[in-house]
Amino acid sequence: MSHHWTRTWSFFNGEWQEGNIPIMGVRTHAAWLGTSVFDGARAFEGVAPDLALHCERVNRSALAMGLKPLVSVEKWVELTHEGIKRFAPGAALYIRPMYWAEYPGARTVDADPESTRWCLSLYEAGMPSPDHGTAITLSHYRRPTLECAVTDAKAGCLYPNNSRALVEAHRRGFDNAVLCDMLGNVAELATANVFLARDGVAFTPAPNGTFLAGITRTRTLNLLREAGVEVVEGALTWRDFLEADEIFSTGNYSKVTPVTRIEDRDLQPGPVFRRARELYWEFAHS
Repeated sequence: MSHHWTRTWSFFNGEWQEGNIPIMGVRTHAAWLGTSVFDGARAFEGVAPDLALHCERVNRSALAMGLKPLVSVEKWVELTHEGIKRFAPGAALYIRPMYWAEYPGARTVDADPESTRWCLSLYEAGMPSPDHGTAITLSHYRRPTLECAVTDAKAGCLYPNNSRALVEAHRRGFDNAVLCDMLGNVAELATANVFLARDGVAFTPAPNGTFLAGITRTRTLNLLREAGVEVVEGALTWRDFLEADEIFSTGNYSKVTPVTRIEDRDLQPGPVFRRARELYWEFAHS
């Protein structure tokens, strides 16, 4: 598989630099032992919804990882708007602020918070079309608990587990995988939060410390409730999803997208999904 990086601009070491610039060395703690956190926001159609919330979260993630959040939310937002201007008007962009540890602490495996470094990267990334639905399957991999991993951060070290769930799903002919928590309740998709609808009521897994209850998830949930749609957060089983009238996902990368196949059962994008997507786009452009 050949790789071509889309147009990219990053603010690093006090200046804007173009392309896939190097930011770590062979002995950088984060490159070696995974002490990095990030967040993902979006710019599309001339808007960047909930940008400040994503910037707030990357600072919280830094603290959870034992790093120092060196950049104020206001500075992150200011730099992001500077970066957006380096692309064509209305371009679909992925926005990624990051922190990582450069040096180890006194015990080598721990990170030295005083060595925290940061960058902001923006790059072109097309918005997936809602016309292309997602096929999902159940993964046998599980989401860890806070006692096992930094599940209260958007941390790079959490993603290899979801990656292997995706690889497994792709091998079986699916686009995405459903991961359960250690009790066997559905937690999330490998790349997004997940909702189901039954008899016009929306249901989504309640935050229980095993997955990030995403910013787009929370926004969509609140928009649906404000529009009069009942949304229930609770413990959901795989059978609940197998028997759902409709399923959709929420996440920063694709925002609100329908699931059109679960295992061997085909689904149609339903009215709750369509309302959720419509409400999110209205919010984004407001």
